[in-house]
Amino acid sequence: MKHLLSRLFVSAALVALVPALPAQAATPPGIFVVATQLGEFTTLDPSGIYELVPSEYVANTYERLVRVDLKDPTRFDGQIAQSWTVGADGVTYTFKLRPGLTFHSGNPVTADDVAWSLQRTILLDKGPAGVLADLGLTKANVTQKVRVVDPQTVVLETDRKYAPSFVLNVLSACPASVFDKKLLLSHQQGNDFGSGWLRTNDAGSGPYQLVKWTPNETIVLQRFDKYRTPYPMKRVVLRHVPEASAQRLLLENGDADAARNLSPDSLAALSKAGKIKVASWPVSALLYLSLNTKNPNLAKPEVQQAMKWLVDYDGIQRNIVSTTYKVHQTFLPEGFLGASNARPYKQDVAKAKALLAKAGLPNGFDVTMDMPNDYPYLEIAQALQANFAQGGIRVKLIPGDAKQAIGKYRARQHDIFVGEWSPDYMDPNSNARGFAWNPDNSDQSPTKMLAWRNSWDIPQLTKDTEAALVEPSPAKRAQRYEALQKAVLANSPFIIMFEKVVQVATRPGATGPEIGPINDLVSYRTLAK
Repeated sequence: MKHLLSRLFVSAALVALVPALPAQAATPPGIFVVATQLGEFTTLDPSGIYELVPSEYVANTYERLVRVDLKDPTRFDGQIAQSWTVGADGVTYTFKLRPGLTFHSGNPVTADDVAWSLQRTILLDKGPAGVLADLGLTKANVTQKVRVVDPQTVVLETDRKYAPSFVLNVLSACPASVFDKKLLLSHQQGNDFGSGWLRTNDAGSGPYQLVKWTPNETIVLQRFDKYRTPYPMKRVVLRHVPEASAQRLLLENGDADAARNLSPDSLAALSKAGKIKVASWPVSALLYLSLNTKNPNLAKPEVQQAMKWLVDYDGIQRNIVSTTYKVHQTFLPEGFLGASNARPYKQDVAKAKALLAKAGLPNGFDVTMDMPNDYPYLEIAQALQANFAQGGIRVKLIPGDAKQAIGKYRARQHDIFVGEWSPDYMDPNSNARGFAWNPDNSDQSPTKMLAWRNSWDIPQLTKDTEAALVEPSPAKRAQRYEALQKAVLANSPFIIMFEKVVQVATRPGATGPEIGPINDLVSYRTLAK
């Protein structure tokens, strides 16, 4: 498989779209090929997307009212909105739209499109709708709370006063993407708001438009020349290359311009040989273990504690993810309001064994662990298997493709899941509602966030998370999030291990994407070669 991949010039999709490659296998002029991992894609509809790389796709094909500034995450730039104001009541937000914007279809972008798009995400009621629900938007009220004033003006009413930065952060997130209403309604089947068609198509107004998606192979994007400031690169091709070694070979052979998932060893070797350039970007993705409390052993606080003391955080970081992750144990990444860098846990086998004995499990127990079959999850899972074995915890690894592993996790069918979590927006509530909020622990819950997936019933932490969300004072709000992190760190079915450092490798002469603090803030505006 590795040998075959190293000899491929471009995917079949790309071959069909561009002239044959020259003998030296350099990618064609005007076309930027990125070796990455596309296994998370199940749909191209932003109203149904939570995952990391799919969010990156949305960030470059759709626009929102506002976006967080890539260089200063405390600032907001207008995209579809030219300006905005907050009413004296603190709940009414009025957005004036930029004139002259168009969708990829050629249809004009209007206030009706904006209002309908926000309504659509709520009414579809997929998982991402929970992001907009943070503003108090529901199926029952969204058509009243989000409304058109005139063709260039939209009003949104929140359910209570929030810090304006929180509201703008929510509206900058992937589920707040603006759709071409006319186009989607022309493809509507029943009451699906065009989501069946949008699963494999594009209805955006962003700097790139979709040419073709071949699942687990390629996504091909074409520059949208009617964008207000067209991006330099004519075409972008994302290639699914799950193996880090195969990504390396493609980059070395000139079959890819950039690689997103090279191993630390490959990065070091290629950098030293002068064959690549490496750009490092700190991002807010957390790599963590999720323990399902439906398993009676994993539900025991002493077992959760023991497992935290069995992980060799520094050893895994040094030997497996030396350049791609740093040790981080709290649920707020660096740079967020109230973030804590506390890291009390290190490997202590004796302490872990004592805790297991206290839990009535002196001989350990058997358990399974699910993870995507991609770097670095499998390598980390194998290291954790060895770590836990020192305490008598016998772990059976169940690798699967990302879709399979994440699907099992979302259905609460895992014992232990190894995965990555990235905030939906640059506000601490995005992670707090993941790790410390579960208002309905029933299988029928409409809000199926991370705590729910672990069947972790936490009424008090849920109340504390909701109180932090509405706290008007930034200083007091930061204190609330510090307290939440301390509580989850001390007693929870989450073992947060690392924060991601993104390494983008490019061929000499090429410039890769601009990486923001979250995957939803990746821009292709800097691509060049």
